[in-house]
Amino acid sequence: MRDAPGGAVLEVLVQPRASRTRAAGEHDGRLKVQLAAPPVDGEANRALVEFLADALSVRKADVVLLRGDTGRRKTLRVEGRSAAAVEAALG
Repeated sequence: MRDAPGGAVLEVLVQPRASRTRAAGEHDGRLKVQLAAPPVDGEANRALVEFLADALSVRKADVVLLRGDTGRRKTLRVEGRSAAAVEAALG
C-alpha cells in the first residue's frame, strides 16, 4: 500500500469462490481478499470493488481497478484516502 496523487494504491491478491468475502491478511506483500464471487464475467472484480468501498466507507466509483482485470493480482486506487487510513480500516 502506498500513497499516490489523489489517493492510496493497493496491491491485492484475490481468492475467488471462497466461502465468504473478507480480508484475509497479507500474502507476498499484498492484501489478500477472499471473495465469494466466481471469476466469471467480471463478477469477482465487481465484488472486490464493492467490498473495498464498503469497508473503507467510500463510493464504489472511488475504487478504481488499475491493473489485473483478469488475474488474481490486482492494483487498485482508492480516491480520497491515504494509505494509512486504508490500512487502519482494513486492519
